[in-house]
Amino acid sequence: MQYRQIFENAIGKLKTEQRYRVFADIERDSERFPHAIWRDHSGAAHDITIWCSNDYLGMGVNPEVIAAMKSATAKHGAGAGGTRNISGTSHPLVMLEAELADLHGKEAALVFTSGWISNLAAISTIADLLPNCLILSDALNHNSMIEGVRRSSAERKIWRHNDVAHLEELLAAQPLERAKLIVFESLYSMDGDISPIKEICDLAEKYNAMTYIDEVHAVAMYGARGGGVAEREGQMHRIDVIEGTLAKGFGVIGGYIAASPAICDAVRSFAPSFIFSTALPPAVCAAAAQSVRIAKTRPELRMAHQRQSWLTKHALMRAGLPVLPNPSHIVPVMVGDAQLCKAASDMLLERHGIYIQPINYPTVARGTERLRITPTPHHGDAHIAHLVEALVDVWTTLRIPFAEVSDVESPFANDAHCTYPAMKRAAE
Repeated sequence: MQYRQIFENAIGKLKTEQRYRVFADIERDSERFPHAIWRDHSGAAHDITIWCSNDYLGMGVNPEVIAAMKSATAKHGAGAGGTRNISGTSHPLVMLEAELADLHGKEAALVFTSGWISNLAAISTIADLLPNCLILSDALNHNSMIEGVRRSSAERKIWRHNDVAHLEELLAAQPLERAKLIVFESLYSMDGDISPIKEICDLAEKYNAMTYIDEVHAVAMYGARGGGVAEREGQMHRIDVIEGTLAKGFGVIGGYIAASPAICDAVRSFAPSFIFSTALPPAVCAAAAQSVRIAKTRPELRMAHQRQSWLTKHALMRAGLPVLPNPSHIVPVMVGDAQLCKAASDMLLERHGIYIQPINYPTVARGTERLRITPTPHHGDAHIAHLVEALVDVWTTLRIPFAEVSDVESPFANDAHCTYPAMKRAAE
């Protein structure tokens, strides 16, 4: 058997389908974020602006977060030293879990090495511990949630994205006494749409189901203290399990769940991916805990972020660029072709010094390829103007269709989900 040829053929197929991922060699600069250095294939260095980072608030370059990591490294060393059960439960990790439980108004929290692992471990473990469980999963749930559902031996049904009528139809077909777990996201990161959390909780109570929400793209970003969309909408107390990440709005790395002590203890005790993984290092935990504290006490960071997100959307739409409308901070600019999407990304980087990674299948459906733009409070108005000029040049050069330009009002002006009343007033 020609083993090497098998792998080369697999990669060749990806390249033919324009789905082959090319990693950009980036050096972030903590003093100049969102500016960075990009090294091309020859090793030459170029100054660029990052427009696709998941470090939504720039917490990864926050001086207080960096100081917390430096101090903890000097005190505790670089690594964790073991799994949670074997010397890895450091005091900074314990304090981080307490901060996260408090953030979500829960009695307990459990930290994992990543958000992907927290979904995989928690969903599969919870479902397997519930007798004869039925998992009801939103059709657009993240890969980590899908893998958690698949790993479980429980029966599963998929409900149409954000379609509460379809969800109720599936729930009503089951005996009231049957264990049921509804898994969904608060904010879907590719389209930027938001789930009907209250209506889902209403159905869960009516049909005796547990709720599991992924707030990965919303924690630190929404709510009075950064608890996510569920906090903003006053629904946190109705959710059984809240899952989040420390790697996006909080700017560090790791994942977690916040729930009752019994649920956290059960996942801790039965999930192999938790039991056999080395714990997060104390320095990472200290930095993450500091980031959570900042998010809880400084809503002005969220206000600044919402402002720049709105300005970016408004400017792009006014220029005729095909922005997919949504009520969140995500700015999807639609291309609709894998090859053009990659070409647009390359041209932005090489001609304009702007880094936006192309989003192709399987992350999004074929025909919906896009550039996913994520403004931060560190992107000033001059950055936005440069971005618009660059995208217009790329769209014109590559002959990508523009959208019809019309009067563009603030995405928040008539939005019941507007996070900040001051932003809504300013838009009006």
